[in-house]
Amino acid sequence: MNRLVLTSLALAAVLILVGTGCQTRRDGALPENGVSVSTRPSDAEGPRPKRFTYTPRAYPLDERGFSAVDRALAKAFAREELLADDDGSLNPYVLKVVSAYPLDGSYPYHCSWNPREYDIYNGVTQDMWYQGMVVAKAYPDGSRCSYCCGLTFEIFVRAMKLRNVQKGLDPDDFNGMTFHDLFNLLQLWYIEGAGDSPQLGIVSYGLGHSIANFEDARPGDFADYSTTPAGGHSVIFIDWLRDQEGRIVGMKYFSSNLSGTHGVGYGEGRFSDANNGRGLLRDSVRLARVGSIDGYRPFDRLKIPQRNAYAANQPERVIRVAAPLEQE
Repeated sequence: MNRLVLTSLALAAVLILVGTGCQTRRDGALPENGVSVSTRPSDAEGPRPKRFTYTPRAYPLDERGFSAVDRALAKAFAREELLADDDGSLNPYVLKVVSAYPLDGSYPYHCSWNPREYDIYNGVTQDMWYQGMVVAKAYPDGSRCSYCCGLTFEIFVRAMKLRNVQKGLDPDDFNGMTFHDLFNLLQLWYIEGAGDSPQLGIVSYGLGHSIANFEDARPGDFADYSTTPAGGHSVIFIDWLRDQEGRIVGMKYFSSNLSGTHGVGYGEGRFSDANNGRGLLRDSVRLARVGSIDGYRPFDRLKIPQRNAYAANQPERVIRVAAPLEQE
């Protein structure tokens, strides 16, 4: 497989541009890989954020260049394993992708708000490509870390490509969306503006529909919600939690930032109105399903909110492909 390899000069320029690198040791010695870049004053108080202390490393890959998730999906992408999708929805492909992630904590959680890391990281476990460019960047320390909306967006992209491959279609054609369309959907997905959500992105780009009735939700739907105390989460819907009378009192889901694994895995949460005022806010839940390819609808870019939160760091400007380092 041919790989894009950055020259050492270009790599150095990228590292300086994005202001990353590992922490300089007090004795002036270099870390084992010989790279030491410090972009904060040495007397800075408090813990140093990950972006200023990590060591750039290639992602752990097997001899074919596959990650653990790639390896688990290899037969499906080769059409040696065909998935059934009776109604044509994306859900079976979403669940197949979900099943590929290790649940042993090897895919950890990381999200930084201070400083933000838009220029080097979009919350995905490995670079997500679309039409020959990186639409979402993995953390460049080889850790396979993620955060919630990054992981669900990654699952969406993987599932869309998998379905296209199994249908004999171009894997990089999501209802005629350009790279910039998908990059804008990413920002809607990550809630960069008022009213944004994965649901808004899916509906706006003609890929599917929203789900208003909780009883209509199915495993593999995309969801997000707010919580009390104040917070929020982006998840893959798995099932409802119900009380003895069958009433919905919470949600089971797949996402990142889980207390059990501190990363990728299955979790659940109860609605605040069934949990002494703490938990998921029932009225905040937004559900959406990516429908069949035949059910795609035309979209009008003039009617879709255009977000520019990441404009200065669009992924097409820095293309980074990690070389194999070691077997997982």
